[in-house]
Amino acid sequence: MTEIKGGKMADYEDCLEHVFGVYRLSLAELELLCTHLYVETDLSQRIEAEKALLELIDSPECLSKCQLLLEQGTTSYAQLLAATCLSKLTSRISPLPIEQRIDIRNYILNYVASQPKLAPFVIQALIQVIAKITKLGWFEVQKDQFIFREIIADVKKFLQGTVEHCVIGVIILSELTQEMNLVDYSRPSAKHRKIATSFRDTSLKDIFVLACSLLKEVLSKPLNLQDQGQQNLVMQVLKLVLNCLSFDFIGSSADESADDLCTVQIPTTWRTIFLEPETLDLFFNLYHLLPPLLSQLALSCLVQFASTRRSLFSSPERATYLGNLIKGVKRILENPQGLSDPGNYHEFCRFLARLKSNYQLGELVMVKEYPEVIRLIANFTITSLQHWEFAPNSVHYLLTLWQRMVASVPFVKSTEPHLLDTYAPEITKAFITSRLEAVAVVVRDHLDDPLDDTATVFQQLEQLCTVSRCEYEKTCTLLVQLFDQNAQNYQKLLHSPSRITVDMAIQEGRLAWLIYLVGTVVGGRLTYTSTDEHDVMDGELSCRVFQLISLMDTGLPQCSNEKIELAILWFLDQFRKTYVGDQLQRTSKVVHLRSDVSRVPEKAWKIVKVYARMSEILGITGDNHVLETFMTKIVTNLKYWGRCEPVISRTLQFLNDLSVGYPFHYSLTSITYILLKKLVKIDAVKFMLKNHTSEHFPFLGINDSYSLSDFRCRTTFYTALTRLLMVDLGEDEDEFENFMLPLTVSFETVLQIFNNNFKQEDVKRMLIGLARDLRGIAFAVNTKTSYTMLFDWILYKRYPTYLPVLQRAIEQWYGEPACTTPILKLMAELIQNRSQRLNFDVSSPNGILLFREASKMICTYGNQILSLGSLSKDQIYPMKLKGISICYSALKSALCGNYVSFGVFKLYGDNHFDNVLQAFVKMLLSVSHSDLLQYRKLSQSYYPLLECLTQDHMSFIASLEPPVLLYVLTSMSEGLTSLDTVVSSSCCTSLDYIVTYLFKHIAKEGKKPLRCREATQAGQRLLHFMQQNPDVLQQMLSVLMNTIVFEDCRNQWSVSRPLLGLILLNEKYFSELRASLINSQPLPKQEVLAQCFRNLMEGVEQNLSIKNRDRFTQNLSVFRRDMAEALRSDGHPELCSLDMMS
Repeated sequence: MTEIKGGKMADYEDCLEHVFGVYRLSLAELELLCTHLYVETDLSQRIEAEKALLELIDSPECLSKCQLLLEQGTTSYAQLLAATCLSKLTSRISPLPIEQRIDIRNYILNYVASQPKLAPFVIQALIQVIAKITKLGWFEVQKDQFIFREIIADVKKFLQGTVEHCVIGVIILSELTQEMNLVDYSRPSAKHRKIATSFRDTSLKDIFVLACSLLKEVLSKPLNLQDQGQQNLVMQVLKLVLNCLSFDFIGSSADESADDLCTVQIPTTWRTIFLEPETLDLFFNLYHLLPPLLSQLALSCLVQFASTRRSLFSSPERATYLGNLIKGVKRILENPQGLSDPGNYHEFCRFLARLKSNYQLGELVMVKEYPEVIRLIANFTITSLQHWEFAPNSVHYLLTLWQRMVASVPFVKSTEPHLLDTYAPEITKAFITSRLEAVAVVVRDHLDDPLDDTATVFQQLEQLCTVSRCEYEKTCTLLVQLFDQNAQNYQKLLHSPSRITVDMAIQEGRLAWLIYLVGTVVGGRLTYTSTDEHDVMDGELSCRVFQLISLMDTGLPQCSNEKIELAILWFLDQFRKTYVGDQLQRTSKVVHLRSDVSRVPEKAWKIVKVYARMSEILGITGDNHVLETFMTKIVTNLKYWGRCEPVISRTLQFLNDLSVGYPFHYSLTSITYILLKKLVKIDAVKFMLKNHTSEHFPFLGINDSYSLSDFRCRTTFYTALTRLLMVDLGEDEDEFENFMLPLTVSFETVLQIFNNNFKQEDVKRMLIGLARDLRGIAFAVNTKTSYTMLFDWILYKRYPTYLPVLQRAIEQWYGEPACTTPILKLMAELIQNRSQRLNFDVSSPNGILLFREASKMICTYGNQILSLGSLSKDQIYPMKLKGISICYSALKSALCGNYVSFGVFKLYGDNHFDNVLQAFVKMLLSVSHSDLLQYRKLSQSYYPLLECLTQDHMSFIASLEPPVLLYVLTSMSEGLTSLDTVVSSSCCTSLDYIVTYLFKHIAKEGKKPLRCREATQAGQRLLHFMQQNPDVLQQMLSVLMNTIVFEDCRNQWSVSRPLLGLILLNEKYFSELRASLINSQPLPKQEVLAQCFRNLMEGVEQNLSIKNRDRFTQNLSVFRRDMAEALRSDGHPELCSLDMMS
């Protein structure tokens, strides 16, 4: 193996002595460190070993040490370390010389060929090195040959050897396929896509055919399942096939979480393989022959076959292909022994779901075996639901299948029976009864309750709601019968003198499931065609839940159950969506249900049907009574469930959903307005508006029994409450003062405690609660009138009483994010000019006062947070970066709010504006460039703030010290390549302002009047900096050109704006870039590319006028299209360079 040549060994020893002398360690000492790294349980020893051995990667001796470990190492961990080091070396952005990479590849190939019995994880790690080298060198040429593509031929030599060698060869192909499909976000995505596309077109089909032929060979001979070598070979070949079929053929980068929606975009050139019935039969036969661990892989391959894009086949071919798939399903279900394995069961459920995702119900019913297969699938589903504890994560796929089947019924044009009206009710019944029967097992055996996993429960219920509406009469009858039976049993237990805890828990669990199910089927009305009779049934079911709500609430607090309460809130929300919200306009026409129904408008008749039964039993005659029930339930929960965060959180979300949309939103419908007008007339709402204190609503308390994280729900509460207050408030300041009275009392209490010897914890909790309450109120006031009332309360009438309390809290507890975050978020909300609510009168100083207070708070926090020093990786965001991001977001809102004239501050000697800008700089310099982009909230607050500063405050940017300015421009350069379009677009806009400022300064040089001297000095400083650091703008010009030519540019307009200025300021460098790109292409393409560049600047003048910019933007669109066409594959695309700069 070729070694990296270095300097004198003595030089290394002097500078690296502190790292345990790692480069002078013997083989035995190196192996001991490897053992400590991979085996040691003592954390400190492992960390020390990691520090020592990671230094090895950066050592000039790295390759020789790797060779030593591979050839003479006695432990697998030594070989693993060598493989890891080689992987990191070959993956660097600056690659090793081509000869060295060829040597490494050949050495590893020879090494694994000579030692096929190495530990599997060592072989895997070494082969990954080969795959990385091959991918990164895919287009590299030596002596007119693509030298790294010889790997395919090398692998075929392995396939001709022993079973162990054959396994290694298959693993190489499998790892190579996987590596080609893996996106490395540290490299240009276009480069990855070009490599992957070339691999797909030149090699992938051959690899797939080779793998299938190996599987056919396996089937053609007697299979010895006891032979571990043969088993391992079959497993690796199946993994290879799966990797081929899972390849991202068209660069769609599908979200893996959306598994059931995936379509495999098989290339047209593979069509003949898929048309052969033997291909599908091969994998169905393998499933039946192989043991579970291997048959699971065969099913995974079949999942991909079932997901093959429809357009690969003509209509007759598609029908034949589907028929073969259905035959395979029938065969599996008729011989279900293999499905007892959880892995096989899960993959088969995925297989069934993919069938319906890719084929229409009308196509399925035309298959000859459909009636028998749908019966088998129904029986399989029912059995699966009844055995709920077996592979519960797989039920999702079965419910997906039935949901889509039932949803497709209205669109089936075929005369063939779909039979879903027979089987869908059975599926619904099986789900309902199995969940009720599971409760007793869960309670008695102390198992994990499925109801605790609310995300899964909600997902399954949303799928069931469509299925349940098919033959709804059967579903409704079953639910009514079960609900009545269980409600009666529950009442008996309540009145029983000796309540048995287990029986009560079982009954409560069943009732919770039934309430969830009733809410589900009622909500299903929106997803399935319904009739008047269905609405009557909804009324029957809803009556029972409303009765149970009344029963439960009268027994509080003794009679309470968290799961039932959460189920009730689910039901109320489903009923609201179905029969209250958008239905209100029709509902409101129904007043007297007992009058002549012939006079009822036709549109309102369905709503009448719903409320008819509810009127007879409960006296609920329409939406008014329903809203009263909603609000009464909300108040009851807030009163009695204060210590139960899940119930409080869900209750407040329900209240928020009722209040959302008002006031003052131009798209607000009259329906929503009518709803809110009715809400504020309800006694329960009036009670909340006048009594929002901890005395009535314990969750507003501050005692130690409440976690600080529980305080978050207070913001939601006050947002919803303030929306309701705003409905009829108008300009009534007295009403607003009364509403704010509890908060006034709290603030006065804090002031008194602050002035005395205070208990820190009590004050802290009170301030956190106040900050969250006020933020909720501030978020809900969206008009000038209402905001002014809040402003007067917190800042003006009591100025400067309240805000200094918050400042003092920041000073006192700056190191406690639980306290600082709510306060900073409150200030950020107060200074946000949403809907122009901060447009104060011209004679008002309010805007300046507000900014001064914000400036003080940001400066206070910025100065204090920097005193924390260095923080660990897991602490840096919550302790520091989160607060900085909020400060940046607040500052951006203030600078862009258009309610402060910032020139006033300097004119009158007020330093608040300068102070906050200096605080911005100090906080920025304490953050690394990598952290700026790594933490999304930080990057999405910093870069828009930078855009705002470059737009309106370029004199400040130009006056920054050179190291600071370099830091800012470097962060901008790195942000240009961000995948987040918010970040990259902000960087482009900021760069455009800077370039425009520079260009105008140069244009005006020599003709500047005396009054512009200061601005000219700032421009001169910036120009001098750019002359001292020309590579800054040149680097950004290269990045933008690379983005336009080679990347998937999603914000082309934003990129085009600074690009013209950069070209005009760096004409010589742009000419070099152009020449470099053109000369890197084959001769036939060079003239075409040269013409593209000439067209780019055609008609573009030497100025940055709007008209000239627009002309350049238009030219750039044509340039990008023509360049893509010129560089597209046509002959020798592999010779095209993908990087404009090395």
